Amino acid sequence: MTRVEPLEPHHPGTAILVAAAAAVGGFLFGYDTSVINGTVDALEETFNLNSVVLGFVVSSALLGCAVGAWFAGPLADRLGRVRVMLIAAGLFIVSAIGSGLAFAAWDLTIWRIIGGLGVGAASVIAPAYIAEISPAAMRGRLGSLQQLAIVSGIFVALLVDYLLAESAGGDAAADVPWGGPAWRWMFVSAALPAIIYGVLALQIPESPRYLVRRGRIPEARKVLQRVIGGDVDLKIREIQETLVGSQDKVQLKELRGPRFGLQAIVWVGILLSVFQQFVGINVIFYYSSSLWASVGFSESSSLLITVITSITNIVTTLIAIALVDKVGRKPLLLVGAAGMVITLGTMAWAFSTATLNADGDAILGDTQGKIALVAANLYVVAFGMSWGPIVWVLLGEMFNNRIRVTALAVAAAAQWLANWLISTTFPALADIGLTFAYGLYATFAALAFFFVLKAVRETKGRELESM
Repeated sequence: MTRVEPLEPHHPGTAILVAAAAAVGGFLFGYDTSVINGTVDALEETFNLNSVVLGFVVSSALLGCAVGAWFAGPLADRLGRVRVMLIAAGLFIVSAIGSGLAFAAWDLTIWRIIGGLGVGAASVIAPAYIAEISPAAMRGRLGSLQQLAIVSGIFVALLVDYLLAESAGGDAAADVPWGGPAWRWMFVSAALPAIIYGVLALQIPESPRYLVRRGRIPEARKVLQRVIGGDVDLKIREIQETLVGSQDKVQLKELRGPRFGLQAIVWVGILLSVFQQFVGINVIFYYSSSLWASVGFSESSSLLITVITSITNIVTTLIAIALVDKVGRKPLLLVGAAGMVITLGTMAWAFSTATLNADGDAILGDTQGKIALVAANLYVVAFGMSWGPIVWVLLGEMFNNRIRVTALAVAAAAQWLANWLISTTFPALADIGLTFAYGLYATFAALAFFFVLKAVRETKGRELESM
């Protein structure tokens, strides 16, 4: 008679703790991509950069993100989700230290691209892993932890930037009391959360869907019992049925379909990702300090405003977490897109009233400046309670078990390329006029509304095996 090992009892809180640990990758994602915000003016001064080169240096990490996302899917199917998390943590650490020691714009760019590889990998693994270990009834809330971690990382990075700049007398290019320019310490600070992420990754179980794919059924049974409970054997059979005919390593050819070479669901994921970036959200977090300084706020005040904006982003993400499994994914995306059209349109109008000073910088009047500031924060509210978290939730759950990580990798790579395009072109668009820039983002928000209305299907409450 075969001896059956007793399974650990199911604790509902286990899935929350495991998902939260995995979501720390999102924290690094937000921290690494936002820490550049406080360094922009200092980098321009230190390395004597023009607007085109500055835009490339700032956005260079995003090229690494696209590459990291692209290869994270195949690696995750071959090595496992947890091992890819550990690789991402290592890349974060190397990038943080290297960026802090950079001696020229070109080597800073290299270090930022290395960090981007880790960010891109984390952006694929976290939503896929969280979706694969979450009970269907709370998958939306747990999937939203990814975005909560991202915006928390943005907040902490901006707060660290602000405190370091203040310690250097409000100038990131100046030395801090313990030595070295503040901007260098801003980059180095990313090493600490990266170490924490690596330690946490060693404590969490492997994805049960990955374990079933690799034939490690006893291990999968234990993990499912811990995080989901219920009829574990039935769940394993359902997973196996969705994997029939699949390979250990999913090839990109698995994503092929009749519509422009890809399956329709893959195109939906790609376009969700692209629209998430084309509404211009990362302009707020990459360039906001410089933006507010250009319309009359001091550098210190501009950094503080950006910190406040990031707090707003955290609060609105909590709203999304509360609503996503009750209201659903699609309604939140529609409301958010409509809100962004209105707020971006308001910002475009406010900047159309700006006057130019002797240096050629746009200066807003007192009333218009306040309106622009309120509109910018309401725009973050509209994005934070919808497109920020919900796109990551959908990307983690909308694909079937056979292609999930690979399709997510393609969609995430498209997202990072779109992010890079928006971030790189913003300085040039700003030179044309902020009215034009924000008007363009408002147009994309309107297109996103109609895309969701026509093409996105609701996934609330559905099991992954039914996708």
